[in-house]
Amino acid sequence: MTAVLEVRDVRAGYGKARVLDGVDLTVGATERVILLGANGSGKSTMAKTLMGLTTIYGGTIDWDGRSITTAPAWRRARLGLGYVPQVSNVFRGLTVAENLLIGGQRVPHHTLAERLDMRYRLTDASHPKKMAILVSKEDHCLVDLLWRHRRGELDAEIPLVASNHPDHKADVEGFGIPYHHVPVPKGGKPQSEARLLELLRDVDLVVLARYMQILSGDFLAALGVPVINIHHSFLPAFAGANPYQRAFERGVKIIGATAHYVTEELDAGPIIEQDVERVSHREQPETMVRLGRDIERTVLARAVKWHLEDRVLVHGNRTVVF
Repeated sequence: MTAVLEVRDVRAGYGKARVLDGVDLTVGATERVILLGANGSGKSTMAKTLMGLTTIYGGTIDWDGRSITTAPAWRRARLGLGYVPQVSNVFRGLTVAENLLIGGQRVPHHTLAERLDMRYRLTDASHPKKMAILVSKEDHCLVDLLWRHRRGELDAEIPLVASNHPDHKADVEGFGIPYHHVPVPKGGKPQSEARLLELLRDVDLVVLARYMQILSGDFLAALGVPVINIHHSFLPAFAGANPYQRAFERGVKIIGATAHYVTEELDAGPIIEQDVERVSHREQPETMVRLGRDIERTVLARAVKWHLEDRVLVHGNRTVVF
């Protein structure tokens, strides 16, 4: 019988703690092998060692005739090795058999997706997403994103910034990014949205960095890419203008911000990130505005970063962030 897996004199463990000492194992192409032993005998460590998740001090591991002793985990997975931990938080809505199918990299992706009624996509992390930013008068979120991008904290290309006001042209162009003024005159929203669609034709993500125009459902459908918005967390109790003044008058004890995906229903899309700051009767409206802007900056930056890293899954009107 042809051996698919050959382990010879493997010694492995975690850091200075050696768990496996001189292990030999051969698995044929049609064999099923079960490791039995008491707790702490090294069964899980053996599985992790096969996947490249421990430190190997000696010995060799061959898979399908080639050495994978020093191969990283992702390369072993591409060759067909799968590892499904025995814990309750791995796809807990699936059965044990279904979890094992997901670990079976030899199963074609489309077959696995059909069997489990899954939708999936693969992205090349070496190609940064193209992210456009829309902004109105307030610039605190805009400048923060541009600064983080310059510092290398946001792995994206920013081909343009567009605004319904001309105010931030010099600041944006100072970062080496084109600035487009797209005014929205009374009764001219369809024309403005048409112009924005032209500008946003090749982007992968649009960020509303305090863009104070409501985007129509037709615009969102034609755009066809995710849109992330940031707003203060006073909605709906303090919707509209001057929310911090109204929050001050109401005597709130917490202020905050919410970053969410944009849908046709205003401020009702899946929430990506939120944060709050405690306040008291001592804070004046001006102080609350300053605190609120700080929260808006950090919450939006986190949401954008997580999206760019493909760490956000949308399920219905909720998100799962890894």
